[in-house]
Amino acid sequence: MNPAPEMPDVEFFYDCSSPWTYFAFTRMVPLADALQVPVRWRPILVGGVFNTVNQQVYQLRESMFSNPANQRKLDYYLKDLGDWARLCGVNATMPEGHPISSVKAMRGAFYAEEQQKLLPYSRAVFETYWGGDKPDISDDTVLEAICLTAGLDAPAFFSAIADARYKDLLRANTDELIARGGFGSPTIYINQTDMYFGNDRLALVEARLRELLGA
Repeated sequence: MNPAPEMPDVEFFYDCSSPWTYFAFTRMVPLADALQVPVRWRPILVGGVFNTVNQQVYQLRESMFSNPANQRKLDYYLKDLGDWARLCGVNATMPEGHPISSVKAMRGAFYAEEQQKLLPYSRAVFETYWGGDKPDISDDTVLEAICLTAGLDAPAFFSAIADARYKDLLRANTDELIARGGFGSPTIYINQTDMYFGNDRLALVEARLRELLGA
């Protein structure tokens, strides 16, 4: 009788200010449930990643959204966004002022994790940023509403995100992703070294997990 395959170690590095990460999150949760594979959800600050190893993303974003010569690319980008949103069953529209600072929200993810509410909290942040009528997740009143949705104590939440320990946790995850070769969000690792970047790599992630599990 063959021994049972070893359970793969899956990590999902993410920042809620990315629509493609939102789509990957909504797909990764049911995939992990279906395969009965635990996922280590790793909050990061994607701006810190960009500033260190991927600064060209700012130029590309500015060119797409501001240069009339790139209008057809922008039109397709927005169509693609809508297509993925429909496929994932979520609302996703580009909020005014994007990118909006996610630093407080992503610090808060560590507090939510301690309260065993990381997934509902992350889902609420994604839904607020990409589908809400008040997407400014840097605003404390918006974060308070997110806490209510996720079942978190708001005063304790705000105390946590002002604490140096939570700031350090977010910085450590971000630095770790950079050190391991990451350059954006979402980044998924299987067994520490097998890296996949982007929502459109989920099919490859699923195929690899099924291979490892013998499923």
